[in-house]
Amino acid sequence: MKYGKRHPLFWVLTVLVPINLYVIFCYAPVERTMGIVQKVFYFHVASAWIGLLAFCVVFGASILYLWKRDDLTNHLALASAEIGTVFITGTLLTGPLWAYPIWNTWWTWDPRLTTTVVLWFMYVAYMALQSGGATEARKRLAAVYGIIAFVNVPLVFFSARWWRSIHPIVVTNEGIGLDGKMRVALFLTLVVFSLLYMYLVPLRIKSIALREQVRQLKADLLR
Repeated sequence: MKYGKRHPLFWVLTVLVPINLYVIFCYAPVERTMGIVQKVFYFHVASAWIGLLAFCVVFGASILYLWKRDDLTNHLALASAEIGTVFITGTLLTGPLWAYPIWNTWWTWDPRLTTTVVLWFMYVAYMALQSGGATEARKRLAAVYGIIAFVNVPLVFFSARWWRSIHPIVVTNEGIGLDGKMRVALFLTLVVFSLLYMYLVPLRIKSIALREQVRQLKADLLR
């Protein structure tokens, strides 16, 4: 199936994104304490969700690559790492905007924030291993590293629960601590971001495969 404007997910997202923005800014109520800036929360949580999901895919694809030595699984791992890093960057940028009115500071070395920054650097390092036309040995090393780096993913998720943290916990044993309309906005944003991830990954895999083909052709011509 061809990816691009003709792909069904493109049209689904074309419809859902405006609806999602309407639900966030018009349907969901304005939070009393934080005001309109609380709307950043929906993008912040959804970005974090996709970032962690993407790194789970890197973990699984890295295991498959070591098992099968299949370029497709390596491309999947790299594509997911790149997209996940973009979303985690969004998480780190939107977090201070959302938290400043409550914390009265743009940044604090809270366990959740610290582990997220470490996670970001770990996957930037993973992408560096895969850059510049990685050899087979470097691909294997990147796969091993992608498996080891996954250890930080549950640390990010559970950090606010395991250690003293000022970061709010949205989902608790009692459920989601949000107004009914806010829940709708959050759920829809998670769905839209998940579909966006599903749309972007195959596009990036195709781009990576074409890039490697071009490098191989250049190498053949220089022989």
